[in-house]
Amino acid sequence: MAQWIHMSQMIQCLPDDTINSLYPPTAFPIEVRHFLAEWIESQRWDDFALEKVEQESQAQALLDQTINMLQSIAQQNANVVDRMKLMQISRNMVGFSDTVPLCLQPLQFGVMVRDILRKEIVLLSTPPQLPNPPQYPQYQNRQSSHPNMQDVDHLVLKVLDVQEIRQKMHHLQEELNWERENYEDQVVQCDTAFIYVKLSAAYYALVCLNLCDISSVDFLDQCQTRLISRLKAWRWEQHKAAIGHPFDENLNPLQTWCEQLLGVNGKLRQELMLIGEPIPELQERLGQLLQVLIQSSLVVEKQPPQVIKTQSKFSTTVRYLLGEKVAPGKPVVLKAQIINELQARNLGSVPGDNVGELINNTAILEHNTSSKSTCATFRNMSIKKIKRADRKGSESVTEEKFALLFSTEISITGCDTPYRIQMISLPVVVIVHGSQDNNALATIIWDCAFSEADRVPFVVPERVPWRMMYSTLNSKFTSEVGTKHNLDQYNQHFLAQKIFDKPDFADDYSNTMVSWAQFNKEVLPGRPFTFWQWFEGVMELTKKHLKTYWSEGLIFGFIGKQHLHLILKDRPNGTFLLRFSDSEIGGITIAYVSASENGGQKIQNIQPFTKRDLDIRSLGDRIRDIGHITHLYPEFPKHEVFKKFYTEPQLPLNGGYIPVSLQTKVGA
Repeated sequence: MAQWIHMSQMIQCLPDDTINSLYPPTAFPIEVRHFLAEWIESQRWDDFALEKVEQESQAQALLDQTINMLQSIAQQNANVVDRMKLMQISRNMVGFSDTVPLCLQPLQFGVMVRDILRKEIVLLSTPPQLPNPPQYPQYQNRQSSHPNMQDVDHLVLKVLDVQEIRQKMHHLQEELNWERENYEDQVVQCDTAFIYVKLSAAYYALVCLNLCDISSVDFLDQCQTRLISRLKAWRWEQHKAAIGHPFDENLNPLQTWCEQLLGVNGKLRQELMLIGEPIPELQERLGQLLQVLIQSSLVVEKQPPQVIKTQSKFSTTVRYLLGEKVAPGKPVVLKAQIINELQARNLGSVPGDNVGELINNTAILEHNTSSKSTCATFRNMSIKKIKRADRKGSESVTEEKFALLFSTEISITGCDTPYRIQMISLPVVVIVHGSQDNNALATIIWDCAFSEADRVPFVVPERVPWRMMYSTLNSKFTSEVGTKHNLDQYNQHFLAQKIFDKPDFADDYSNTMVSWAQFNKEVLPGRPFTFWQWFEGVMELTKKHLKTYWSEGLIFGFIGKQHLHLILKDRPNGTFLLRFSDSEIGGITIAYVSASENGGQKIQNIQPFTKRDLDIRSLGDRIRDIGHITHLYPEFPKHEVFKKFYTEPQLPLNGGYIPVSLQTKVGA
């Protein structure tokens, strides 16, 4: 009853025409809504639909209950005016059960109450004055994962208005037909003024219907444009998720939006047929909108791996957002094929030669009643062979991008012809050996981080500002490791010094341009590896062995030697910090202060520990084993900080502790 309490306050500000339109006096007077408010809001009206004939008995039961309750309330009402009014309403509503023309049938009654409650919700959620449909801007917010369903609610109301005007026009036309017959049968002069009024009313209704049709199609176009924009934003967010950006993968709100727009389109096309006055422009626009909607509702819900090794199994899932509207009968089979960059740019034309051979490349579109999703899942797919394009200059095979193209022919209930639909996956890199994985991943990272929305496949810039590069490194590092502890300003500065090979440079690098070659094509000076290969090795080591240490801020991480000496100088002997190795891929070293031969101090770096070392003995135990280090920088006793990481001593056969050899390395 809460809805009616708010609604009863609002209707005091509404014009009479709006109230009569909301609660038709001849079908569902406002008194019915008032006296049966609590009972009405407790029933399930939302499920009713005219095409669901199996709901006829349920609707009949609700109609009978409505009539009986009105009669009961009327008999108990002390106010004679209310009593007589309610009895008259209940007698009129009995007509709903008859098969008399122009009277609502039980199912129509259920749909009518459903629409009234929906209209109330929309009115309560919008400002009091809405003389014209609001002009909505293009959807821009990529952060929001839920569409603005209020737009669709307004659209549904507009369609209901179109249906109501068309019904009124139909009633007027029947009355006019009766008047003409009556005029021809009578000898007496007909009241020409009365017929003129009827004709004027019919003409006015037809004009209103045409205007409503145009307005509704315009609004449908706006809503659909926003939907398409949101679908693109969803794919964009899915693309960015590869580098750690947050991503809400829930497609259910978008599916609901697609289904409602399809329903509105169908009703408008039906109304255009029923008015008997063809409007080709509107019919053509609705047909075009329908085609775009049907073709845009295919989504790659679960992307294939973006680095795929030939002869290796992988899976992917494609979802159709209008799955419940697929015409029954012949199963819908989706086919996947691999395409190169040139083919991805020319999807509108006939695909060229196959550039690869896919195994298990077909899947049936199946509906899941529990999740209400319709998906085709490609299991155990694999690339048997791949045909590569001619490479330019020093371009390697791990820089070539492909994609999977999914296509099928689909028939939608209520549509005359089948539609050809297709969708491509995010770009993938195909490798033939595991040693290529790291370089292939670099191609994907660069593509996901720096590609533009609505780009030509798969164009990316050759250079980007360092601030964008650093943001990507930080996002990828934290998401891959699974931590909330970000890289700090010292880490950022050291990474910039390393990629630009300027260890003595202290200025801000934010706007300095970094190239793809600097990222993963040219090896670092004096090293046999690229910047990305080195960074990815650190990331993997941290993910597998150092996550908790890093998350609690116990690892200083990326730090240059100049900065290292600056912060450790004048610290007591035994002070140490943990830093990632500068000279080895995937290594962590301990830098500590020790006494020099002349009685002064020097900074020592212990031989880096790699994944293999930490598989044998954890970092915490290794820190405990080394007696030369006593306090974590700046001055935390190591046994207090690392105690929880210590394990029980592993005793060798001789009953003593595992011996630890302390090795220092200058270039660690």
